Amino acid sequence: MIIYKANNALMCKVFVMTLRGAAQDWFHTLLSGSISSFKELAYIFTKEYTSYWTIKKNPSHLFNLHKKSDESLRDYIKRFKAEKANIVGCNDQIASSAFKKGLSTEHNLFRELTIVISWETQMQIGSKFKD
Repeated sequence: MIIYKANNALMCKVFVMTLRGAAQDWFHTLLSGSISSFKELAYIFTKEYTSYWTIKKNPSHLFNLHKKSDESLRDYIKRFKAEKANIVGCNDQIASSAFKKGLSTEHNLFRELTIVISWETQMQIGSKFKD
């Protein structure tokens, strides 16, 4: 079916057929006759659902993470690993540098990690380390 030459009514009907779940429920809450064009429908839909988009983070985001003074090392590691898991294709060397940068230089673990070791080894050492 060639849709790009279709009229507004057809475009709206086809669009509605692609909706599922909450988006479909949202569409059915619109008042009949309240949409005058496909362009308007697209705008209203985008306005409604833009906040659901996730922002893709890049590896440099990890350099913003720091161990909080009242946070246990275990919690910092858990939080750091969770953030790293959300970054597609994160290089272990970058993660390793960011993890160390997030520790206070006075922290015993920071001194231990300044020796060049792999990301996996850092996580093993960190999980055994006491605050």
